[in-house]
Amino acid sequence: MKFSIFILLLGIFSECFSSPVDNNWAIIKQSAQIGDSAQSIGSYTAGCLSGAAQLPQNGTGYQLMRPSRGRSYGHPDLIRFIESIGHTAHSRHWGVLLIGDLGQARGGPTPSGHRSHQTGLDVDIWYLLSQQAATRSLAFNEREHWSSPSVLVAKSDAIDDRQWSAAHEKILETVARRPEVDRIFVNPSVKRLLCTRKSAHDWLRKVRPWWGHDDHFHVRLKCPLNNKDCTGQEPLPESDGCDASLAWWFSEEAKKPVPAAKKPGPLALPALCDAVLNK
Repeated sequence: MKFSIFILLLGIFSECFSSPVDNNWAIIKQSAQIGDSAQSIGSYTAGCLSGAAQLPQNGTGYQLMRPSRGRSYGHPDLIRFIESIGHTAHSRHWGVLLIGDLGQARGGPTPSGHRSHQTGLDVDIWYLLSQQAATRSLAFNEREHWSSPSVLVAKSDAIDDRQWSAAHEKILETVARRPEVDRIFVNPSVKRLLCTRKSAHDWLRKVRPWWGHDDHFHVRLKCPLNNKDCTGQEPLPESDGCDASLAWWFSEEAKKPVPAAKKPGPLALPALCDAVLNK
């Protein structure tokens, strides 16, 4: 267990390093398509995106945050998904979803920040459901400087009832029940809270604990149909995850700091990504 966790943490810490390869993908601000349709190529952590669509900054039930980062692109399936759950949030009066990072114009690795989000199938959604944004379009400065508050009490594993709401749970359940969603990454304390509810647990299988994620949840879609070069993640366990595997996340082993990771080299991208990058 310890060795596997170290490898996982190595991937997380590697997000803090940049390389010339990462910058090549980041400086491109226009999507490009090779072939007849949009294609997610490679894996979520080592891939690219052909035929990306850009999420509009405003839509029914959502607004895009941090537009200057240039990470508002995704596979058309992801754009449709965000627009759809925005409509759901609006129709059920849950507030406006604030959307964080999707991916870059052609996917690929980023200079800093996310190691994943490379194939246009990942999106971060803030836990802050804005009622202010429900009545107006946020100004650029607000989008750049507003922060989503943590849903945890400071320096603890306890959920902060001032920041958590029933709407958060409803949105997580709504997203998890969508057939195109592969999994949702949340803070372990959020997963633990959901496991204590007496409502149906059949959707919790897709909700996976992961480090961080105390101020947003991360939605990952399945590989789209007919995207033959897209590599999906391993199948989910059959259980709802409310068992000893969840308890581990609150153990000393899970929380113990690991030695600073040696700067890793960039992960090898599929050869087809060269054509996307140089289109």
